[in-house]
Amino acid sequence: MKLLIINGPNLNLLGKREPEVYGNQTFEDYFSTLQFKFKDVQLEYFQSNIEGELITRLQDAGFDYDGIILNAAAYTHTSVGIGDAVKAIKTPVVEVHISNTHKREEFRHVSYISSGAKGVILGFGLQSYDLAVQSFL
Repeated sequence: MKLLIINGPNLNLLGKREPEVYGNQTFEDYFSTLQFKFKDVQLEYFQSNIEGELITRLQDAGFDYDGIILNAAAYTHTSVGIGDAVKAIKTPVVEVHISNTHKREEFRHVSYISSGAKGVILGFGLQSYDLAVQSFL
């Protein structure tokens, strides 16, 4: 099984950014843990702060992978383009958020991705990614 994790803006700052919301661990460290836990799954990781790069990566992977785990971060609530890309590809996408976006600012209650996603997992910290991987197994 081949899965791709795509992270959006500011998630490169995990471990430093708002630890009370996002925790103290970097995503790279957590990704190593995921790879160890799911040894039979080919896991890849991509992160960008640039909306167009996220769309291009979705399109590039959207016909060849078994699944995509997408945390578009703030673009979740603003990017019609990313939402359209999720709908345009064949590969199923699970939308993931580290925090419970429904407990945060009201603008974070809207997702342009959810309607095209296989499912949505939010609020379980970095374990949200673990749950997303399990959803494909």
